[in-house]
Amino acid sequence: MTNQVRVRFAPSPTGPLHMGGVRTALFNYLFARRYNGVFILRIEDTDQGRYVPGAEDYIIESLKWCGIDIDEGVSEGGPHQPYRQSERKDIYREYAEKLIRSGNAYYAFDTPEELEMLRKEKELKGEVFQYDTHSRNTLNNSLTRTPEETKSLIDEGVPHVVRFKMPENEELNFHDIIRGIITVNTSTLDDKVLFKSEGMPTYHLANVVDDYLMQISHVIRGEEWLPSLPLHVLLYRSFGWMDVMPQFAHLPLLLKPSGQGKLSKRDGDKLGFPVFPLKWKDPFSGEISTGYREAGYYPEAFVNILALLGWNPGTEQEVFSMPELIDAFSLERVGKSGSRFDPEKAKWFNHYYLQQKSDNEIAKDYLQILEVKGINSSVEKLEKIVSLVKDRVNFVSELWEQTSFFFTQPEKYDQDVIKKRWNADTPDMLEKFTVFFERAEDFTALSLEEKAKVFIQEQQMNMGQIMNLLRLCLVGESKGPGLFHIAELIGKEKTIYRIRQAIQKIAGKHQ
Repeated sequence: MTNQVRVRFAPSPTGPLHMGGVRTALFNYLFARRYNGVFILRIEDTDQGRYVPGAEDYIIESLKWCGIDIDEGVSEGGPHQPYRQSERKDIYREYAEKLIRSGNAYYAFDTPEELEMLRKEKELKGEVFQYDTHSRNTLNNSLTRTPEETKSLIDEGVPHVVRFKMPENEELNFHDIIRGIITVNTSTLDDKVLFKSEGMPTYHLANVVDDYLMQISHVIRGEEWLPSLPLHVLLYRSFGWMDVMPQFAHLPLLLKPSGQGKLSKRDGDKLGFPVFPLKWKDPFSGEISTGYREAGYYPEAFVNILALLGWNPGTEQEVFSMPELIDAFSLERVGKSGSRFDPEKAKWFNHYYLQQKSDNEIAKDYLQILEVKGINSSVEKLEKIVSLVKDRVNFVSELWEQTSFFFTQPEKYDQDVIKKRWNADTPDMLEKFTVFFERAEDFTALSLEEKAKVFIQEQQMNMGQIMNLLRLCLVGESKGPGLFHIAELIGKEKTIYRIRQAIQKIAGKHQ
């Protein structure tokens, strides 16, 4: 292993990047930064049949949004370029041939139809077909044919693959940083395809060769790759690279909120929350999946959520900036068991980060929402409005629900409030308050509140009664920040107009 920490995030561009994939990238990034190492983005596009246009750009944009900086990659370049596997396929053929020469791999000429027939025959007997140490000596490959026959078939262009020759009945022991010692007997493993008939390597060969050539020190990836670890270790051994083999760490699964089952790409929107970092439009079906960015989450909140899914800092601290995560992160504190995703906790994190933003930042974001609605406002006014209600929302998009009455007059009035508060004397009481507002020279919340208390006492009004009625007139229901803050921000003219409109509309129905 190289002395420098070098890690890679190696996604396949087969669709949008799942939040579990972003967590894998994040843990690699935190580990690299913690030890002054290098973070590499490598695109593993060997499965050209599943390639999805736009997926690679989506991956890069997602990492950028999260604040995960790439040191070497398809856009950044680096000493081991190219970093896109489809551009490295000639390299892999050379290593596949090397395995054949050393007796650790072989050519297989079985057609897909022949293999499918064998699978069906086994199924009829209640068994499972596997190309392995038990079956390979009865199949159509270079182990059962003479060297001359094998060469002749290859020269004739007969389609073939290269398979790894799994050792027979060998007990393998290897170490995973998160899971400890793992023991597997090779008799249970199949002879995986390393090089496909169309001239492309499989993930197994390509990732091992690339990790070796790129001097990767630690392979940090999802739990789903744990069954492939024995093969990858054996490939390192077959190539004679055991002294530079990276250390492995397989991250636990992300589970659904119920804790039952893996949180999958198909759960997006179905469960009421995003599972992708950014919005994704499928180029084939046109189907759109929501993303955390478009749902109103801040990248800091999203990163904080992911960091605590499977990793435990060992303290009560929950909120971490990226620098704090880098300082605290270690693979030893990553657990083995799956981590349940809690969408309500995700909202809590976003609420926290929204509160840390300045009123000016939030106001500018909110202004964009208002402009879509055709509403014009100054940032200065929005700052004041935001300061009154931001503690009530988790997302900037929720501000409209809390503040719409600042921009639009009520069209209807809460019937429960009317039933409870409105009586025959109400119109006169409210009309007196319109006069109070008309005479107010200082129309600021502080001044209005001080003078209103005196006025209410002088008029012998019930404070709770009149304040609730005024709120009904200005807002249409029992919600919102301080009444006099609302009056100040909508202005004297609109305050008076709304009260008189409410008197006319409500009193007209209750005569």
